[in-house]
Amino acid sequence: MAWLLLPGTVLCMLPAQLGALDAAGSPTPVPHNCPYKCVCAADLLSCAGLGLQDVPGMLPATTADLDLGHNTLQQLRPGWLAPLSRLHTLRLDHNALTALGHGVFANASCLRLLDLSSNALRRLGRHDLDGLGALETLFLFNNSLARLDELAFHGLWALSSLYLGSNQLAAFSFDHLHGLGAPHLRVLDLSSNHLGHVSIPGLAALPAFLKRGLYLHNNPLPCDCRLYHLLQRWHQRGLSAIRDFAREYTCLAFSVPTSRVRFFEHSRVFENCSAPPAAGLERPEEQLQAQVGQSLRLYCNSSLPAGRVAWVSPQQELLVAPGSHDGSIAVLADGSLAIGSVQQKHEGMFVCLAAGPRLHHNQTLEYNVSVHWPHPEPEAFNTGFTTLLGCAVGLVLVLLYLFAPPCRACCRCGRHPCRCCCCRWPRTLSPLQELSAQSSVLSSTPSEAPSRKASVHKHVVFLEPGRRGLNGRVQLAVAEDFDLYNPVGLRIKASSESASSAGSEGLMTN
Repeated sequence: MAWLLLPGTVLCMLPAQLGALDAAGSPTPVPHNCPYKCVCAADLLSCAGLGLQDVPGMLPATTADLDLGHNTLQQLRPGWLAPLSRLHTLRLDHNALTALGHGVFANASCLRLLDLSSNALRRLGRHDLDGLGALETLFLFNNSLARLDELAFHGLWALSSLYLGSNQLAAFSFDHLHGLGAPHLRVLDLSSNHLGHVSIPGLAALPAFLKRGLYLHNNPLPCDCRLYHLLQRWHQRGLSAIRDFAREYTCLAFSVPTSRVRFFEHSRVFENCSAPPAAGLERPEEQLQAQVGQSLRLYCNSSLPAGRVAWVSPQQELLVAPGSHDGSIAVLADGSLAIGSVQQKHEGMFVCLAAGPRLHHNQTLEYNVSVHWPHPEPEAFNTGFTTLLGCAVGLVLVLLYLFAPPCRACCRCGRHPCRCCCCRWPRTLSPLQELSAQSSVLSSTPSEAPSRKASVHKHVVFLEPGRRGLNGRVQLAVAEDFDLYNPVGLRIKASSESASSAGSEGLMTN
């Protein structure tokens, strides 16, 4: 299908008229005849809003964009576009056209946009749109279309947007889209019609990219449980065509025009519906994981052998044999898709389109491919070094416990266990330090308030009592600059009584 579009595209890029060559070899200028009251600017010709009843007879051959809208045209002559071989946009909206006829667009092989909206068209015949092989956008909304031929859109292989809203259509064939192959179709507007019956299997079999652009709101749809579950699933998936017009999706509860209810707001109507239908109604997309650099193979497994198989890439490229334009994707003879080396650009939705005479309707299969970079394997944890280190630390601790000498202060605790034990190496105490320690223990004077901090310059002094109460006890006199750790020149006066009885006297500090 794709190769049939290539010759026409090449021809559209050629000049419209080469003309005769003069002696110098350059083309002679073509006369530029602009119709009366029309506006001509380069390749643009606008005759809109002039009340024309017929198409002007002489149209410039250089015209690429022709606007004949907002007139009173009632019919079009076959072959009237023959001089306009470069035409790519044609606007015929807001006229009085009731029918098209065979051969009207026979010479419009380069046309990409056709606007026939807001006319009085009542039907589309099988050959009304012949010759529009390159057409991408077709506007047919706001007409009086009540019937479409089964092959009305046959041959429009490049069509991506079809607008049929605001007509009088009572039925639409979703199985084959009235001859439309749908390889490129992204928008199908059927809103505000008279659709009272739709093929639910045909809806479910539509490609994922078309479901996002399928507009069915403002139609008297039946309150069918299968249709309700299908639309509810699309709504939960966040499809824009359903989400943006959720309040305008209605159905007839009792086959009476006045019994319209909203699909997503009146759930009581569907309370008697059983569980959602089986997965066969709408085949879920398959989730695939692939690493960068790996190979990937996708199979288009339809229910019956398909006569034609095509793929749509995440970049919306139609893939047929032999494969993609850049050569990274190949379509094999059996219809499968092969990727030799997966890259980040291959991430997304791959859709297989299978069609053939033996299939009841066109079938689609969807593969959601997620591409990620390979994770490096973590290095094996080596426990040998940690085990050796643990053994060494344990051995050191054992040796310290066995051979390290205990603290002397702890050894002198006697019968009362020590609450704290210093871990400093033992140090020989001077006689004055021993005496000071003993006197501190024997003192009965209460300690000062906790908030007061002891100064390092305070000295311990035994006050000498009066001679009447001295009774031969020790009198200790300490100089102001006396060093406790260097007790040289210390003078001690001893009485006849033992110095050990000095503990009965109190201590005073200065």
